[in-house]
Amino acid sequence: MDTVASFLADPVNYWYWWVVAALLLIAGIAFGVMTGAVQIRLIPEMFRTVKETPGEDADSNQISAFKAFTISAASRVGTGNVAGVAVAITTGGPGAVFWMWLIALVGGATSFVESTLAQLWKERDTENRAYRGGPAYYMTKGLNARWLAVLFGIAITLTYGFVYNAVQTNSIVEAFSVSFGSDAMSTRLIIGAVIAAVTAVVIFGGIQRIANVTQVIVPFMAGAYIIIGAVVVAMNISAVPDMISLIVGHALGFREVTGATLGVAIQQGIRRGLFSNEAGQGSAPNAAATASVSHPVKQGLVQTLGVYFDTLVVCSITAFIILLSHPSFGEGVESSALTQRALASEVGAWGTHAITFILFFLAFSSVIGNYYLAQSNIEYFTRNRGVLAGFRVLVVLCVFAGAVGTVPLVWNLADTFAATMVVLNLIAIIPLSRVAVRLLRNYMEQRREGKDPVFHRSMMPDIPNVECWGPADPEIREGVRPS
Repeated sequence: MDTVASFLADPVNYWYWWVVAALLLIAGIAFGVMTGAVQIRLIPEMFRTVKETPGEDADSNQISAFKAFTISAASRVGTGNVAGVAVAITTGGPGAVFWMWLIALVGGATSFVESTLAQLWKERDTENRAYRGGPAYYMTKGLNARWLAVLFGIAITLTYGFVYNAVQTNSIVEAFSVSFGSDAMSTRLIIGAVIAAVTAVVIFGGIQRIANVTQVIVPFMAGAYIIIGAVVVAMNISAVPDMISLIVGHALGFREVTGATLGVAIQQGIRRGLFSNEAGQGSAPNAAATASVSHPVKQGLVQTLGVYFDTLVVCSITAFIILLSHPSFGEGVESSALTQRALASEVGAWGTHAITFILFFLAFSSVIGNYYLAQSNIEYFTRNRGVLAGFRVLVVLCVFAGAVGTVPLVWNLADTFAATMVVLNLIAIIPLSRVAVRLLRNYMEQRREGKDPVFHRSMMPDIPNVECWGPADPEIREGVRPS
């Protein structure tokens, strides 16, 4: 395992991620310019749209904007926020935090584009009338590139169904081993079996059960974690200016940190930032497409808000907890154990167990969210119940297998697969971004007229293969409502 992990870390991921980092930054900046910095300019609108509910005539299977937000947040807010930030800091130094922030701000525009496109080219499930969609759908319908959709569908299924779920379990096991002082294989196997069993109960229950679970777990656990982090910051408020100076100084190369060069800081910040907020990776659009909203732009804005919540809020809390404890750098890769020790040094031994408790629920919600994102792409290929059941069994097995993997191996596998998804997704959304810009203009024109925007496919008849957004959709039948 160590040999495979080392090979993936360098040369594979090291060089691969320089290319991916450049692509993400260039694309994000370009999208920001094209949309007039939509990710910053329309922040108030994001909070307004996240509260939208399906129309009065909507089917019971319709997913609200907030539920779709929590499904994607379930995947986003997890080990990447607690363990991933620790990995970034121990390998890239405090400067990695700055680059995480930057990729979130730049990536907000990318997230807006990909999620808006997913809404436009979504389709209805003929069985339960729920919506589904994502990159595989806009690659096929918008770009007429089924070959690309097939490659992406395979990549996201492997990444989210198998690799990312192994990462979540691995982080849970590590946190438990720190809390209870035991890293025995028997303990790992027991924890893995419990998580796998609970996962099976939820994922065999369907999308509504997934949505209902995530909309409770994610806000509550993330809120508890933010409160704990805020207490730590308040206790060390006099040290905060020096901490910010350290983050920015190292990120820009003004202050060196042992074992963490500027290049490593940039790479780790972007890698861990992407793993956490997923902007540009093509994962969140699968959840975004499920929402029943009156205009595609609305869910694009909601998913952009998700990027900010994930990285600028939750990831920052972890970074502050760690850096305020004055950790050492360059002495090996650490994940959630570092966060646990850092919190315990501030609030006492209970902090170790608090992280374990919170991480368990956040990571478990990520397993559920990851599964749904992968399932939506399995359904792109086939609706066969036997295939779906077999896929669910494999997901449960991978959740269990993550309990025995090593930290470097699972994180390096995650990096390799994430980078592949980014490349495939950007190939599609770069040429299709002009459609997202047109939709944004349409949305803003209606807002300036004092309306709550509603989109109808007849407004842009030249856009091909738009199956929804017609008279059969309840949110369209209601018409343009005053805001």
